[in-house]
Amino acid sequence: MGSMPRVAVIGGSLGGLTAALLLRDLGCEVSVYERSHHELEARGAGIAVLEATWRYPVQRLGVPADEFSSKTRYVRFLESDGSITHEEARAYHLSSWNAVYRVLMHGFGREHYHLSSEMTTFVDDGEHVTVNFADGRTEVVDLLVCADGITSEARQTLLPEVTSDYAGYVAWRGVIPESELSAATFDALHESLTYQVMENSHILVYPIPGLGGEVEPGQRLMNIVWYRNVAPDDLEGFLTDVNGEVRTVSVPPGLVNDRDIEQMRFVARSLLAPALAEVVTGIEEPFLQVVYDIEVPRMAFGRVCLIGDAAFACRPHAAAGTAKAAEDGWILAEEIRAADGDVVAALAAWEVRQLALGQSLLARTRDIGSRSQFEGTFKAGDPELVFGLYGPGN
Repeated sequence: MGSMPRVAVIGGSLGGLTAALLLRDLGCEVSVYERSHHELEARGAGIAVLEATWRYPVQRLGVPADEFSSKTRYVRFLESDGSITHEEARAYHLSSWNAVYRVLMHGFGREHYHLSSEMTTFVDDGEHVTVNFADGRTEVVDLLVCADGITSEARQTLLPEVTSDYAGYVAWRGVIPESELSAATFDALHESLTYQVMENSHILVYPIPGLGGEVEPGQRLMNIVWYRNVAPDDLEGFLTDVNGEVRTVSVPPGLVNDRDIEQMRFVARSLLAPALAEVVTGIEEPFLQVVYDIEVPRMAFGRVCLIGDAAFACRPHAAAGTAKAAEDGWILAEEIRAADGDVVAALAAWEVRQLALGQSLLARTRDIGSRSQFEGTFKAGDPELVFGLYGPGN
């Protein structure tokens, strides 16, 4: 085998960490550079743990998925009166961003995970990539992996013509401890992924690990994702936080305006099934995320690549965003091994595969979002709604 490249990964979230771990296992010298000053945290960010996400913790670190995720047995659709309109046996592992991050960080370690490291510029001279940081540091590497998220500075540098496309709706998110729920609501929700479909809207509610990683029923958190349409002309006002700052991607917990929270709670009491309304109205600090589409025509640029949301930002309806970022890392490591360490050849082969996956996932999630939020054809039990990266259930 040829010599393996020296790698810089920009962005220390789940996709960046997975890529870093896989490339290090391949024999690469890998460092992760994260612009935040403190270790990352995402309160209330529930995620589905698809195979590409759990594969590294389970197969390489030996951590069973049940230790960092909740397991549900059913998918249920409720009517506004609380009756079940559809139920099917379907198991999912559901977790939180924090729980998966802790496992991956423990596996990677902190020696080569650099906080307060904001990349400002980079230059690919064909032989190496020179990476410059805001604090004056410079690193020279063979491969630059940009996993810097939906607002990727690297993407803006490489593809300035690519912009985010507002989908026409936002997601209300948040969590409440299961211990704070009534017995009836806990019984109705604790073992299922639960939907309710409304006109131009739908909500998902499901259990995720507690803030300390607890996975026992009754000690976990109940997580919500409620999609609601917001007209483009109204979006700026909706995203103006309590301090008057206009946010672009999300309004964090504690910063959403009280008027918007009270209106959301009023609608919840009016439209949602009693159990779902109890969860939603009981969340102390709900927050908002804007739903965007981002599609890139390229992911590889010589010795530089974009992975995860830095390349494709797909609507959450396939629950595959985290899995897509992880899969970008899995396939990158596979192609570098196949190319015997030849970075440029590996990225060229990798790009063909990952562009196709990103385009397919984006088209599928756009279709689900359109049917739910605008067309009124989102139906309980539709097999297209089954979570999956490569397709429903796949």
